[in-house]
Amino acid sequence: MKITQDGDNVNISDVKDLCSVNSDSFRHEVCKSLPASVKTIEVDLSQTRFVDSCGLGALIGVYKTATRNGDVTLRLVNPSAPLQQMFELTRLHRIFEVVQR
Repeated sequence: MKITQDGDNVNISDVKDLCSVNSDSFRHEVCKSLPASVKTIEVDLSQTRFVDSCGLGALIGVYKTATRNGDVTLRLVNPSAPLQQMFELTRLHRIFEVVQR
């Protein structure tokens, strides 16, 4: 996983899987890298093959941590069709912004 920061924006990429094995470390690493004034968090899912319920929980945990200090957009970028469908079935596309670029 790669985390970069550009001002008030945090970009996360190179996430292969987001599951029970790594969800806690994902949440911890992302949350500790968030600036106090974060406005946007982008998670590039173009390389992500698998997300389970623990992975969804990690994304929600990051969102909850980030929104404690105000309005934050968590954007999921380039999810595969199965991941896109999962976000729609769980209605998480109403919480997260899901985009294809």
